[in-house]
Amino acid sequence: MDTETNIALPPTSKRGVGFWMVFVSCVMVDMLSVLDLTAVSTALPTIVNDLHGRDFIWAGSAYTIAATAVTPLIGNLVSAFGRKPILVAFILTFTVGSAISGAAQTMDMLIAGRTIQGLGSGACMATTMIIYADLVPLPERGKFQGFIAVGWAIACTIGPPVGGALAVSGAWRWLFYLNLPLCGLAITLTLLLLRVHTPKASLREKIVQMDWIGMTVMVGSSISILLALTWGGLQFPWTSEHVLVPLVIGAVGILVFFALEMFWLKGPTVPRFFFTNRTTFSGYLGTFFHGISVMAAVYYLPVYFQATKGASAVGSGIDLFPLAFTIPAFVIVTGLSTRISGRYRLQNYIGWAFIIVGFGLLTILDENSSRAAYIGVQIPLGIGFGIIWIGPQFPILAPLPFSNSAHALAFFNFLRFFAQSWGAIVGGTILQNELARNLPEEFRTLFPGNVQIAYAVIPSISALPDALKDEVRAVFARATRLIWQVMIGVAGAGFLSVLLMREEKLRDDMDQQWGLVESSAETSSEKSG
Repeated sequence: MDTETNIALPPTSKRGVGFWMVFVSCVMVDMLSVLDLTAVSTALPTIVNDLHGRDFIWAGSAYTIAATAVTPLIGNLVSAFGRKPILVAFILTFTVGSAISGAAQTMDMLIAGRTIQGLGSGACMATTMIIYADLVPLPERGKFQGFIAVGWAIACTIGPPVGGALAVSGAWRWLFYLNLPLCGLAITLTLLLLRVHTPKASLREKIVQMDWIGMTVMVGSSISILLALTWGGLQFPWTSEHVLVPLVIGAVGILVFFALEMFWLKGPTVPRFFFTNRTTFSGYLGTFFHGISVMAAVYYLPVYFQATKGASAVGSGIDLFPLAFTIPAFVIVTGLSTRISGRYRLQNYIGWAFIIVGFGLLTILDENSSRAAYIGVQIPLGIGFGIIWIGPQFPILAPLPFSNSAHALAFFNFLRFFAQSWGAIVGGTILQNELARNLPEEFRTLFPGNVQIAYAVIPSISALPDALKDEVRAVFARATRLIWQVMIGVAGAGFLSVLLMREEKLRDDMDQQWGLVESSAETSSEKSG
């Protein structure tokens, strides 16, 4: 009923079995995406080597580019068609991508599968975030993000060693095949448990209400920029037309997109508060810088472990445990502190300070660093990542009329994935260019015709003569150090973004048209309580 729409939900309202069943089913979907990301990152050197690949960076960036491209659509799709149908459709998409990746016989086939996986993963994570927001008001969301973080922690803990173990045993295809029964379980849980409202409009009305112009311009522009970044310095020189043309087209397209959203289009893909409220804007900036830095760490710390320290794929996964355990713990801490204090600005400052310190400590590492050193320096980085993982959500949503804005959260996810693509691509570009310049000539000749040799090189290092091995290890250490130095600058920009932020009241107001469809028994129980 209309009288039940757009009302405030008290933070203390009771939550029955239906709420927790929906919540658990969404966490299950999230864990699928996190498992895939963390497991594949540690196994990627082995996968690329087995497929005799050269364009290794596409195995990672295709996933994140696809996830980036789909997320601008999600706010419109879930508003027009409902949360449940969209979530089921994209879990199926992820399933298809997993099957193709597992069956890949060539790098091109793997990249195609990873692209389809990215579409499914990006859409699923954006949709579940919107569902969480539909169920929980903003002041309480930090607490529930803590529960979500536990699921992430389990996935982050299991993923790297499982990925490494399967890679070492030559069974890396099961990284993807194992997704198939898990996807089946996720679809079953979603169909049975996710009982939320679905729009009753006709198909024509649903299609008409979507922001097709804005979505087309944004998706095309972001892909154009990411293609330029992927090619730059690798397939083509940075000054070539192959890089400059898509880079310029993408940059102009994004400017046109924001102009369209601000001045012309109705039902915008970007919330209007992005343009008019500096607190919301600062939260989006923080999200962008966080995405770049966290992906650089997740992708290129295993490179340091395996290439410089000689860790196996399993060992490099275990060596990521400090990051995997620390991030979710401090998501919980940040959520609880925000709930108790009603403030979020100080937490954002603290988070970025820890990230700056963490990357600074990483730059100290070299080929002779002890295991205790490269394990310990991950702790401050993980603390900062955990705080900023959730910290920017509060300033983004606090000024909005409703704290479960699908468009605001979809754009949040778009920026996160867009930034993660930058992290993977920029880090990979730095790594490849440094290796191409500094690897010993006699070693580079083993990989003729292409400078994208980082992941192809790693499996060969252990068999090298000692003197050459030491030289190659030192080159990898210097290359990854340059990545961490660049990330210090990125984290510094994130710290400065907090200067724009103001403390806003954490609103309880929620748009109730997207809440749970409750049984009459549950409704009567809550009313009597």
